[in-house]
Amino acid sequence: MVHHISGFVSRTHAGELLAGAISHDKSDKSLVLALPRGGVPVAVPVAERLGADLDIVVARKIGAPGREELGVGAIAEDGPPVFDEDTLVHFGLTPDDLAGTVAREREEIARRVRRYRAGRPAPDATGRTVILVDDGLATGVTARAALRWLRGQHPARLVLAVPVCSWPARDAIAGDADEIVCLSTPPSFRAVGEWYEDFRQLSDHDVELAMKNYV
Repeated sequence: MVHHISGFVSRTHAGELLAGAISHDKSDKSLVLALPRGGVPVAVPVAERLGADLDIVVARKIGAPGREELGVGAIAEDGPPVFDEDTLVHFGLTPDDLAGTVAREREEIARRVRRYRAGRPAPDATGRTVILVDDGLATGVTARAALRWLRGQHPARLVLAVPVCSWPARDAIAGDADEIVCLSTPPSFRAVGEWYEDFRQLSDHDVELAMKNYV
């Protein structure tokens, strides 16, 4: 499902609009899962509108050596790394070349899981409608890793919901979700942040506060 919206005031504003675009059966106790950090304030109004449970899935981008901002793959929770094969080939990389990066990202995932869940077990997605929420997709590789990890839990239905995404990311991830809800897929896309007036960097405390305040 694709809508066309020029931009968003904030992640919370984007979440309010996104919630209205998701088809939902109120009798179905859905599970809304946010990708921290940026996906959490988007997911809160989605979960509130749907009357759904809210939790997180922690995923991390795997950056190219020397160019950490360039995602060549991603990893979610305790799942295996997911690589963009075309990007690996383009940079002459193999998964073995990235083993050290993967190990470091696993450590960061473990740290975030400990802090964000505070001892709670990972949410059980088995047999449920699961809605994975992020603040936007540039390459989509992080969301793809999260979707594949969630698919292994055998949800009844797996939905990816984002306010904005690039066309290449949407196409690349289409086979990993049963439905994609995206409010805007602009023809010219450089970065997720350009579609938000307020796209400040979030802290661990911001995530904890948003989760704590959700009732």
